[in-house]
Amino acid sequence: MKVILKEDVKGSGKRGDIIEVSDGYARNFLIKKGLAEAATANAVNEMKQKKKAEEFHKAENVKALKELAEKLTGTGIDLVIRAGENGKTFGSVTSQHIASALSELGFDVDKKKVLLKDPIKNVGTYDVDVRLMEGVISTIKVNVVAQ
Repeated sequence: MKVILKEDVKGSGKRGDIIEVSDGYARNFLIKKGLAEAATANAVNEMKQKKKAEEFHKAENVKALKELAEKLTGTGIDLVIRAGENGKTFGSVTSQHIASALSELGFDVDKKKVLLKDPIKNVGTYDVDVRLMEGVISTIKVNVVAQ
């Protein structure tokens, strides 16, 4: 019996796959638990339409992230933090500080997307990478200024 998987099934396939399984396994386990549905012509056509729509939305999302990366590249932000006479800061500048400064400029960036090797603990200018998604990385300039 051919079925379309509604969810990932270990050992059988991923969500959206059309697989051939025994009648008993399909009826008594996959369909009964809601993991699959019978692969009728109508269901197969509907699944293809859903996949096409998902691909379109994913492509639109990638396009939007690439445009955001272009706008972000070269953007400079100034962070004012208390520091001693030798330029060493009290505390450190973290990805949260950078993400909130970017949101003030109108860029919606999650703090997990800001890549810092180590927290910034000295006054100065630093290049920081912002990884919006796999393969879409933007570099911004962070200027840490003493208060």
